[in-house]
Amino acid sequence: MTLSGPVSDISASISDANAALALLRFNLDAGADAAIEEAPISRFGLAGVRLETAAPKASAPMRATDPAPANVTAPRAPAVPTAAILGANDRALAESARAAAASAGSLDELREILQRFEGIESLRGRATNMVFADGNPESRVMLVGEAPGADEDRLGKPFVGVSGQLLDRMLGSIGLDRTSFYITNICFWRPPGNRKPTEAELVAQAPFVQRHIELVKPRVLVLVGASSAHALLGTNDGITRLRGRWFDYKSAGLANAVPALPIFHPAFLLRQPAQKRETWADLLKLKSRLAELG
Repeated sequence: MTLSGPVSDISASISDANAALALLRFNLDAGADAAIEEAPISRFGLAGVRLETAAPKASAPMRATDPAPANVTAPRAPAVPTAAILGANDRALAESARAAAASAGSLDELREILQRFEGIESLRGRATNMVFADGNPESRVMLVGEAPGADEDRLGKPFVGVSGQLLDRMLGSIGLDRTSFYITNICFWRPPGNRKPTEAELVAQAPFVQRHIELVKPRVLVLVGASSAHALLGTNDGITRLRGRWFDYKSAGLANAVPALPIFHPAFLLRQPAQKRETWADLLKLKSRLAELG
């Protein structure tokens, strides 16, 4: 039987609605869950836009099978983009952030100052909660990840989604839990659509991350993922090259350098479970270092 008239119109409307829902579901699964503009904009032809090209690396990439040096001393951290890349407004914002972060004398004060800080509205204005930290700030081990996801944004705590559950199991395998480690991120708000934070957003938050570490005074830092390692170690080397190697994190507010160990992000391990073998070796290095510290 062929549909016609009002019945046909209703059927077509239902079909259109189902197609729209399927498209919406696809976008949500892909992480596009925030509408920034009413219509898409191509920014490649806008006046004043200049694409930055990555500088060539000084050395060839290290293969996963290559031996890694036993210990490396990194430049002073945290690293920020150069003035040539940042605009005048971004440089002024960075100076304001440094002054605000330096005024914090405790973690509670740092949290309050960060919550009031005006300059990260591109993140804060679209997030549900600020994701400051979780765990025990008196512990010897401080983990620094990348940016909150949807679950973290909803609950206001870092690493509480699927990746966080895997991280808890990883650390539990060497006897650590959230009563014996402290955890935060280099980005305190979830970027819209789970996009990467911009350089300007990271620069505005970097002084707060630095002050966060200075106030906790950990004996060991664990840098979870490439973005965290790049921001705090001042390097652009890939995480495959960095993981499993000890670095020295230095800051003006710390009396001594803090040993820092980059590891794969658990989200990466969920996509590449074969890399769990390397992560287990890294966790054993962490356990051995903690035993040495007593």
